[in-house]
Amino acid sequence: MADILYTHSPEETEKIGEDLAKSLKKGDFVALYGDLGVGKTAFVRGMARVLAPHAAVTSPSYSLCNTYRGNIMFYHFDLYRLSSEDDLESIGYYDLIENGITAAEWCENIPTSIPEHALRVTISRVSGRDDDRKIEMK
Repeated sequence: MADILYTHSPEETEKIGEDLAKSLKKGDFVALYGDLGVGKTAFVRGMARVLAPHAAVTSPSYSLCNTYRGNIMFYHFDLYRLSSEDDLESIGYYDLIENGITAAEWCENIPTSIPEHALRVTISRVSGRDDDRKIEMK
């Protein structure tokens, strides 16, 4: 079963991430899907408001993983440039995802390495509307 929500601004997308984060616990994994610029990092910014309130969230495009300290460690991966198990091993992916809460962008690139229990969040543009987004969570 999927929840489908619509937002009309980046701030509303962040709010959905914030609301979701209130229900997360250690070991949870949020797999983010969607095209470039749809708001995946905005969604994670909202999550961080709850999980690591003092974090300055940026896209981990070049660092591959940003770590944010809160009551529970919060890991934010960008998997765009990764495509193999070896790539994931080399950045400590498997060790980290067990020790905190994880949000990973570009999960399309490593479909077999997403935990079975992951919450899958797909963000897409609504045709003809610059800031409108459809957010599907399953």
